[in-house]
Amino acid sequence: MERRILGATGISVSEFALGAMMLGAWGNPDHDASVAMVHRALDAGVNFIDTADMYSDGESEVIVGKALKGRRDDVVLATKFHNPMGPDANHRGNSRRWIMRAVEDSLRRLDTDWIDLYQIHRPDPATDIEETLAALTDLVRAGKIRAFGTSAFPAEELVEAHWTAERRGLLKPRSEQPPYSILARGIEAGVLPTARRHGMGVLTWSPLSAGWLSGRYGGPDGADPATAHRSGQLSPMYDLSLPGNAAKLAAVTELHKVAADAGLTLPQLAIAFVLSHLDVTSVIIGPRTPEQLEGLLSASGLRLSDEILDRIDEIVPPGTDVTRDATFYVPPSVTDPRRRRRSRAA
Repeated sequence: MERRILGATGISVSEFALGAMMLGAWGNPDHDASVAMVHRALDAGVNFIDTADMYSDGESEVIVGKALKGRRDDVVLATKFHNPMGPDANHRGNSRRWIMRAVEDSLRRLDTDWIDLYQIHRPDPATDIEETLAALTDLVRAGKIRAFGTSAFPAEELVEAHWTAERRGLLKPRSEQPPYSILARGIEAGVLPTARRHGMGVLTWSPLSAGWLSGRYGGPDGADPATAHRSGQLSPMYDLSLPGNAAKLAAVTELHKVAADAGLTLPQLAIAFVLSHLDVTSVIIGPRTPEQLEGLLSASGLRLSDEILDRIDEIVPPGTDVTRDATFYVPPSVTDPRRRRRSRAA
């Protein structure tokens, strides 16, 4: 499996990262089966594993820790913090107070002395970025983490983080983890060029766009995505009465034809597309079953011709998202009406 350098860290990582979100109660609750999947990925050449404290309320990290016994030195291990880990308002976010607690909890669950890449799972408008970067810098200097990065940060917040680090003598974020797929190309316009300018590695997630590019829908033998909507699975993600979902289905139908002409399955086309971008270091694959893992691994080493990439560009133009649901962080300036409306005198 091809290796690439993660930004300016000098760390060599595989073009696939094994995402552990489905290991545990959220996906596969069988610990032995989950450990076996981790071992299969490692044996296939994957040396990069990504998890988070919130996945299955910490269970994912426990499973990863079990799987890495005896193999820890050969693996680049990434995890994340930010999301709630209990009802207390201080058991979440990007404050120094929580970071120092969260990292110890993750180290214990992972059964390791260090984390290779510790990532801010989402921006936190309530916390000054200098506060967060200072805490993470201290963790690097203490040897608890080797490097740190961000996830789902808009381009302007990446710039602010680097600007702050430079002027305050703090360490810089070395990676960004955004969602990226054929149906969600918005990061090509700002996030990816910004990451390149600042020497950040990029590990992307959701290459199959929440199942839309799994091959189950839109093809000649594919199921009707409305079936998943009616059964209550991820509703309203597959509700075809919504214009965005109808646009997705139309795009997926055309992408099936592109994949067939290239001699690939749709998932293989989708993953190879992500890997074709020069700013992507590694793509996160997140299987729930061994069969899903084997199917995803089959895309390793695939490269798309310029002709195929041009056809994809015609279906989904560069730098665009088919729908806005591909945006996993929306700042308060958009979500809070008080941030965009002047108060009126009574």
